[in-house]
Amino acid sequence: MDVDGVLTDGRMVLSERGDELKRFNTRDGVAVALARRAGFRTAIVTGETTTIAKARGEKLGVDKVVLGARRKGDAVDALLAEFGLGPEAAVFVGDDLLDIPGLERVGLAVAVADAAPEVKSVAHMVTRAPGGGGAIREVVEFVLRAQGAWRATVSGYVREHGGLPARWR
Repeated sequence: MDVDGVLTDGRMVLSERGDELKRFNTRDGVAVALARRAGFRTAIVTGETTTIAKARGEKLGVDKVVLGARRKGDAVDALLAEFGLGPEAAVFVGDDLLDIPGLERVGLAVAVADAAPEVKSVAHMVTRAPGGGGAIREVVEFVLRAQGAWRATVSGYVREHGGLPARWR
């Protein structure tokens, strides 16, 4: 997944000292945890070189954070090789022009709702949620439901955190 415009709403806030700040949606964080629980390998692929993406990736426990990826297709190819996956087993979520080569390399190319029209035109799926608004959660739920693994994954996650949800038994 990309960061700016996918995990965030694409806006960047700069402090008077020049510090860059970004807002992330916690539901996307839970989605990454659900993906990990389901056995998915996860990665962040961003053209940015700031430490914010690396810190967010580490906090979420993603398998790999690729910073400074100006050629995202090459980055996706390298991740597929590293993870031992074929393109048909991979999903990439993007929002802007730099994401198109990454989207072209995977079996399920996803654009967030507010993606550039050119990105939407190469996507197999466009989320209802905008970037930074739970789009990753939507994608993870879509894939897990398609695999018939949503209920078991959510039930396991809730149990892991002390609950026994009646509607997920």
